[in-house]
Amino acid sequence: MKPQEIAVQKFEEHFGYKAERTVFAPGRVNIIGEHTDYNDGFVMPCAINYGTAVSFAKRDDNKWRVFALDINEQDEFDLSQPIEPSEHKWANYVRGVVKFVQVKCPDFKQGADLVITSDVPMSSGLSSSAALEVSIGKTAQLLGDLPLSHTQIALIGQEAENKFVGCNCGNMDQLTSALGQKDHFLTIDCRSLEISPTPEPQGYSIAIINSNVKHDLVTGEYNSRREQCEFAAHFFGKAKLRDVSAEQFIERAAELRDANELAYKRAKHIISENQRVLEAAEALKANNMVKLGELMAASHDSMRDDFEITCPEVDCLAEIAQQAIGKNGGARMTGGGFGGSVVCLVPNDKVEDLRQAVAEHYEKQTGIKETFHLCTACDGVREV
Repeated sequence: MKPQEIAVQKFEEHFGYKAERTVFAPGRVNIIGEHTDYNDGFVMPCAINYGTAVSFAKRDDNKWRVFALDINEQDEFDLSQPIEPSEHKWANYVRGVVKFVQVKCPDFKQGADLVITSDVPMSSGLSSSAALEVSIGKTAQLLGDLPLSHTQIALIGQEAENKFVGCNCGNMDQLTSALGQKDHFLTIDCRSLEISPTPEPQGYSIAIINSNVKHDLVTGEYNSRREQCEFAAHFFGKAKLRDVSAEQFIERAAELRDANELAYKRAKHIISENQRVLEAAEALKANNMVKLGELMAASHDSMRDDFEITCPEVDCLAEIAQQAIGKNGGARMTGGGFGGSVVCLVPNDKVEDLRQAVAEHYEKQTGIKETFHLCTACDGVREV
């Protein structure tokens, strides 16, 4: 059963009456462009056919009763009172979105019962948190018939994660979940929010292989990377690393390295990664999968050596995948890092070779069993 079908069924079981409406917000996979979003840079993700469903119905008061099916926990809060953080981490994503919806739409106080369920694996690097935020934003918009665009819903989700949950993420995950397009990769300018859709390559599959090594970004590594990037941007007298050209970086690289070696390494990744995204978009349009594969490999190396967000298990997985795929396609870590998944663009006739190679070698080398998903590029948040 799909999450949206489960949500409808479990709503009636849990609350004893039928849900009125259901929304679905997809997770996302980032093909290339890692940690560039909060540097106002470029990314190339797509929404995927795994996501979060919310079934809901209006109440006659201002309360939200929220049942998180997958962890069997319930949260309750009142929209007519100031919304405060919960002791349940998952509930803060919900509360945070509602709080920032109210900032945009102060009269929104419509109560509701909600059931949430998801098939996005947690800590997989596939944006389970953004899918939750966007699904809740869309739920609020429908409940109150609010004048919120999908872009605004995405930015509310980001604000909730930054200011209520406490993770200084960029806007890519939420924008992709809100604005995904079926059968297309999105090249997103994270400053202007301009989105250029490009058809996904014909004859290729998107494989996402979860290393099943867990991470928790809120614990500080993610935020420290952001601070290091800000240090580097200020070193160059710029607001964001997006504004530092490769030439400017090379000219003062030694000076930055002396001032702060970590900031130097982080900036080297971001500035080169932005260029790789733009080159990847051109390679995709030209159907040059050899070039796209080279760019994905260079991205992974940069994340490993300069941004230092991979781990031995993910490096091992990416290497196994790249060898199985060959030159026509690519593999790289995707997501925030410190575990998570490897994304592969693999020719359709090599999917089983890839699956077998990973099954044969990954667990043997790491002691951990991977999870293999085939994905398709999908539309963004929608009522179902």
